[in-house]
Amino acid sequence: MKKIKETIFGNINRIAPLLAFLTAYGFFQFAYPYHLMRREQMTLFLYDWDYIRQTYKGMGWLARFISDFLQQFFHLPVIGPLVIALALTAIAVAVYRICNRFLSQRPSLIIAAVCFIWSFLRETSNLYTTRYTLVVLGYLIAVLISLKFKKTWSKATAAVVLAAFAVWSLGSPVHKHYGKLCSVPRIEYDRIIGLDDQVAREHWDKVLKLSRKDLHMTEASYCYNLAQAMKDNLGQSLFNHSQNGASTLLIRVGTDRTVFSNTLAGEAWFQLGCMTIAEQSAIISLQASPDHTGARYILRLARVNLISGEFAAAQKYLSLLSKTLFYRRWALSMMPGSQSEQVRAQLSLEHTKLAKTDFVHHSHEARSILLGLLEANPRNMLARNYLLCYDLMNYDLDHFIEDYTPMKIKAHIYQEAVLIWLSQNDKLTEQEAAKYGVDATIANRMQYFFRTPEKYRGTYWYYYLNALEESDQ
Repeated sequence: MKKIKETIFGNINRIAPLLAFLTAYGFFQFAYPYHLMRREQMTLFLYDWDYIRQTYKGMGWLARFISDFLQQFFHLPVIGPLVIALALTAIAVAVYRICNRFLSQRPSLIIAAVCFIWSFLRETSNLYTTRYTLVVLGYLIAVLISLKFKKTWSKATAAVVLAAFAVWSLGSPVHKHYGKLCSVPRIEYDRIIGLDDQVAREHWDKVLKLSRKDLHMTEASYCYNLAQAMKDNLGQSLFNHSQNGASTLLIRVGTDRTVFSNTLAGEAWFQLGCMTIAEQSAIISLQASPDHTGARYILRLARVNLISGEFAAAQKYLSLLSKTLFYRRWALSMMPGSQSEQVRAQLSLEHTKLAKTDFVHHSHEARSILLGLLEANPRNMLARNYLLCYDLMNYDLDHFIEDYTPMKIKAHIYQEAVLIWLSQNDKLTEQEAAKYGVDATIANRMQYFFRTPEKYRGTYWYYYLNALEESDQ
């Protein structure tokens, strides 16, 4: 046992870096993966000399260049965590080697561990960028190089030269834009970021799976409802969980909202066919992002303008994406004049969703926008479902009856809403219910509902009854 302990402690300076690397990699790969993917969405690295020359100049140019170059790989599941784990481990190793010049092994390891944990927690901060980790690592490397010199005068000279170079290439080691001094990981928030990422990729099955743990949150409920709608199941699933009003269907877009909220809000409108608000969402998010750029927002603007038929504007965004590593192939395939027949057919199909009248409107005018989309394309079943559910979420049964066409769409919550409206207007008869396509089984269930409402939580009756009870309090 004594020999084993001696072996472990004798090789601790080799074992510790491996443990640090595995800890960081495992955490960002399995427990906190979408946090890094979000960074890639909010950055843009172009393989263009003029862009590089104009963007990466002035103090801190090297740190910004390397950071943006590395972050373009962060949407890949393995590469992002690998880069972060290597950088954090390198910081710990550099601190250990510096301290070991002046202290014994144990205090050096303790200081290195503290620096590793601090850097690790900084990397979990919201909107934090890897640039600041690279700045710390760069300054530590400069210190290590200066300590390599044996003579005092050469060490001092090297320290001055390297410090000057570091300030010029890496920037100041302390800056207000570096964010909080420390942070803590927010696992629940990372899952919400993951939902946003999967919604953008249109992986609806993954959205449903990811959202189930967090349906108490408006954002998760919003993503869940959108995924159900895309699978043509919104009317059947809407009240399978508690809803926080109409915001779980359509999130408002505005300059007073966060980047994340605006980005997520545009997803439903894009799928519905309202390119005006989808474009507003992307532009506001682009302007509010840390560096006023982002691959995701430019990609969305390109798609919006392609669907709208604004090919000159689309070509501008596609030209930017064609100079990237991972979006180049898609951008070239979507370039006007180079599109395949399949691409043109898909764009033409999506163009039919657009409203006939081209005017600027705001997301809080949801009902009128949805009506306009249906006027343009009555077969837009996604817009029809959203319109009906929007009416129900706002307890607007009069407008719901105007919008409801039994022959076009059926769902149990719509029939339940019809029964409430008929009851309020003293028309609750079998004949009237039949006019609106209400099944006899649902009409019979309504009688049992009032006896034991708790057994019917997934109905519109239960949602509406709770609203009435809250208004009476």
